[in-house]
Amino acid sequence: MDVSEPVAISTGIAQRYATAVFDLAKEGKNLKAVEADVAALEAALADSEDLRNLINSPIYSRDEQGASITAVAKKMKLSSTVANTLGLMAQKRRLFVLPQFVAALRALIAEDKGEVTAQVTAAKSMTKAQQDKLAKALKATIGKDVNINLAVDESLIGGLVVQVGSRMIDTSIRAKLNALQNSMKEVG
Repeated sequence: MDVSEPVAISTGIAQRYATAVFDLAKEGKNLKAVEADVAALEAALADSEDLRNLINSPIYSRDEQGASITAVAKKMKLSSTVANTLGLMAQKRRLFVLPQFVAALRALIAEDKGEVTAQVTAAKSMTKAQQDKLAKALKATIGKDVNINLAVDESLIGGLVVQVGSRMIDTSIRAKLNALQNSMKEVG
């Protein structure tokens, strides 16, 4: 069995929900509200272990998940489009795809705005000014506005790993050391 199969299924489910929400939001001219909901949900998923447990735990019934996610949506003041979708996902036992749903919806909104997201991994945290400078440099190369999604990985030692779509630029010290080690193996 292919190990990536469950991931592909989850992504497919999430993509269908995201496309439906995006189309409804665009049609109803409330894309800005949905964009704010996406940011709020991303932050909530990152910060709340309780929310992650709720969407992933099989011990909660459909009704418990539905009531809980409705309460969360109300507390977060999410738009009715997103709140209703979360309720539907709970009733269909699909809340486990919430992270993929949020990512897919963010991608659809960014594409609509002519933006791309760059996954940037740095050896240490970057200031807002450094991120803006990087975004500007990437925009000059790609030709679209670039949103930076920053992660920190100290094992890089120094430098950056930037991924935009299928393009990857690795300027990390770790990568350079690995390349040097490989070339030394070939010589010796």
